Amino acid sequence: MSVRNLDSLFKPRSVAVIGASTREHSIGNLVMQNLLMGGFKGPVMPVNPKYEAVSGVLAYPDVAALPLAPDLAIIATPDHTVPALIGELGVRGTRAAVVLSAGMAQHRDEQGRTLSQAALEAARPHGLRILGPNCLGMLVPGVGLNASFAHVQPPPGKVAFVSQSGALCTAVLDWSQAHNIGFSHFISLGDAADVDFGDVLDYLASDPSTRAILLYIESVRDARKFISAARAAARNKPVLAIKSGRVPEGARAAASHTGALAGADHVYDAALQRAGMLRVYTVAELFDAVETLARMQPLKGDRLAILTNGGGPGVMATDALITMGGRMAELSQETLQSLDELLPETWSHGNPVDIIGDAPPERFREATRILLQDPNVDALLVMHVPTAVAAGEESARAVAQVVRGSRRNVLTSWLGHNTAEKARRLFARAGIPTYETPDMAVRAFMHMVRYKRNQELLMETPPSIPEGFTPDTETAQHIIRDALDAGRTVLTEPEAKEVLAAYGVPIVDTRIAKNVDEAVTIAEAIGFPVALKVLNHEIVHKSDVGGVVLDLDTPGEVRKAAEGMIKRVRELYPELAIAFTVQNMARRPGAHEVIIGATDDSIFGPVVLFGHGGVAVEVIGDRAVALPPLNMGLAGELISRTRISKLLEGYRGRSAADLDAVKMTIIKVSQLITDLPEVVELDINPLFADHQGVLALDARMRIAPATVTGAARLAIRPYPQELEECTTLRSGRQVTLRPIRPEDEPAHYAFFGQLTPEDIYFRFFRSIRSLPHTEMARLTQIDYDREMAFIATATDANGKPETLGVVRTITDPDNQSAEFGIMVRSDQKGEGLGHSLLEKMVRYCRERGTGEIMAQVLPQNRAMLNLSRRLGFRTRYNEAEEVVEVVLPLNPPRE
Repeated sequence: MSVRNLDSLFKPRSVAVIGASTREHSIGNLVMQNLLMGGFKGPVMPVNPKYEAVSGVLAYPDVAALPLAPDLAIIATPDHTVPALIGELGVRGTRAAVVLSAGMAQHRDEQGRTLSQAALEAARPHGLRILGPNCLGMLVPGVGLNASFAHVQPPPGKVAFVSQSGALCTAVLDWSQAHNIGFSHFISLGDAADVDFGDVLDYLASDPSTRAILLYIESVRDARKFISAARAAARNKPVLAIKSGRVPEGARAAASHTGALAGADHVYDAALQRAGMLRVYTVAELFDAVETLARMQPLKGDRLAILTNGGGPGVMATDALITMGGRMAELSQETLQSLDELLPETWSHGNPVDIIGDAPPERFREATRILLQDPNVDALLVMHVPTAVAAGEESARAVAQVVRGSRRNVLTSWLGHNTAEKARRLFARAGIPTYETPDMAVRAFMHMVRYKRNQELLMETPPSIPEGFTPDTETAQHIIRDALDAGRTVLTEPEAKEVLAAYGVPIVDTRIAKNVDEAVTIAEAIGFPVALKVLNHEIVHKSDVGGVVLDLDTPGEVRKAAEGMIKRVRELYPELAIAFTVQNMARRPGAHEVIIGATDDSIFGPVVLFGHGGVAVEVIGDRAVALPPLNMGLAGELISRTRISKLLEGYRGRSAADLDAVKMTIIKVSQLITDLPEVVELDINPLFADHQGVLALDARMRIAPATVTGAARLAIRPYPQELEECTTLRSGRQVTLRPIRPEDEPAHYAFFGQLTPEDIYFRFFRSIRSLPHTEMARLTQIDYDREMAFIATATDANGKPETLGVVRTITDPDNQSAEFGIMVRSDQKGEGLGHSLLEKMVRYCRERGTGEIMAQVLPQNRAMLNLSRRLGFRTRYNEAEEVVEVVLPLNPPRE
């Protein structure tokens, strides 16, 4: 389930309170009081056999006695009663319930099921949705619904707050009341047995009353559902998240560097960023974020101007802005001239604009007006320091008068306490964001900047992969299968390198020696100098036991090193069987040592790591992680989040590394961890990176029998290569039908440019001259879990790929209906391409269980109507919208 029946939860026409009570301070009593005081317009029906009336409202003895089936039931009864109540409500026709009862995940029924599971099983046949259990409830102030036992009734607002913690909910409500902040929705998920973050995000993404979404996350249960919903929501409105539990305890026991470095919190960071969300780290930041999102308009740019009557706070705000990666606005000459005419000669003559400590309210007003007219200013921070000359409240009123008529974002920070409090209340009433300190104001501004930058980054067109890449998965699988059959959980270094070589990663020649004599013989065969390493799968980090010796130039040095290695290892592991690996000593002066790895996260599945490599990799701690699948753009972004990325770009005469080769290696590892579910952890450390390319010197892989295979392991559905197919047009031209990729954006622009105005009008119902990059990125960077686009591509006369046609569907979150759109290049009509594309999409939707596929078609688009009829679509004219609706049922509706 996803948004199914959530309207009954968030927009009910009637509500029943099961367990309503007249006992003061009981949950049943508080819920009744909140519902009545909140102004809910529909009938409120208390249910409790002990009372004839509750809070002056006629009570009913049980669910069966209710005069009508309530859209929503709020259950405040002992946990063992809930499953039966859910069943009774489902039979009556209720489609949503808020379960406030606690303990249901811990307690069991007579059949051994947890009470939560029993309630879900009772709800499922009726499609009844459950919020909770063990939650505070929810509030939708815009419809007067307070289905909670919260102590505050917030006003309607534009921000939705969704939390797994009821305690944090009450704290945020308390704070919001003091700051005059309203909410569109305020939702406590509790145990989230049914309705979870993914469901709520899908609902709020399309809710016109919600302008921004805030999440408090303790854990995520369904990673793919969460990320898919978050990506969809974050494309339309800001989504901020605070994640608790940042200390990764499990990393201490990890068997590889990657396992230790890619802690759970880093993975959450990567997941939130990939979804386009913005993460905050403290409750204070969360409160600042509520203030910002509730008051500010979307940013057009990241240039901040600062206005202050005190030099010190101006410097503090500037320091904070630059430290956080912000940008100071460069004031125009017209602005500087206007300020010169207004201000005393001793003003700062630049940004920050210090209007001097004796500034009266009029100076604040005029300076604010001038700065808001500067086209180089995207947002303005106005600060006030209390003095005997400058009245705080009057200066605030003067600023508010100017801000009221401007579309630019303005933030304020009135320093102090007693004199500043009245000004802060004035700003709150005026809907102007206000903060106690300059750094809090700057941090709030940077929240919006980071969100904007995240969205721009996710919309970037990735470069095409610079080399052909076809992995030899069969060889890699054979090596892993043999090791598992032998009862091993770690591949030998040569085996690990063979797997890497199968995926096109350059490796150094490495051979196994069973004893000292064999090590000497192999060294002589491959040529000096060589590196000698101890080989035993029980030794995790070879350097820790003195198991690595480099630059051996003679047979005697090899023998001496091997014998010394045996002695050192035997002191620590007397019974251990010892062998060796001998490899060419790679001479790459100036090469950087990096680490590329992968691990399997318990929540988000496969994760790829990049960072500063070498022996001290964990001490240096310079790493970043990302979720596969990755392309060249995402691989480059992963590299950019590390400190070593600056070194790889070259410095002080040192050549830059071949970054494309590094990115390709990251992509290859991403593909490896996707294709080979038996690989639990992987280290390539060190990987040499320089202007010549990359070379893997050492590798380690931990393996285990796979419990989940295929794309289901990944938090983000990868490119579905299995959906590619070839077809032949009537002219005999060979065409490939395949899912669209982000890299297709340039070809898609060319395709769009070859459509006729009529083609475009038939598809979009309006004339479009060109599409901006953001819109084209949305068309090519799709979430394969909730939408699909098949393109027809072929090579042109110059051997370059070109797009000939496209069909796409967007499916509702419940997979009940998919709306399609189709375009074929004008010069390709009559080739049967439209039929092939639409028929492929119909097959795809049918196979994934979609209920129906439909579209709206203009009556004059006869070619599309004829094609639809040939494929079995039913047609119906919609007089209200003056379109023909074409519908093809695919699968029976779900119960």
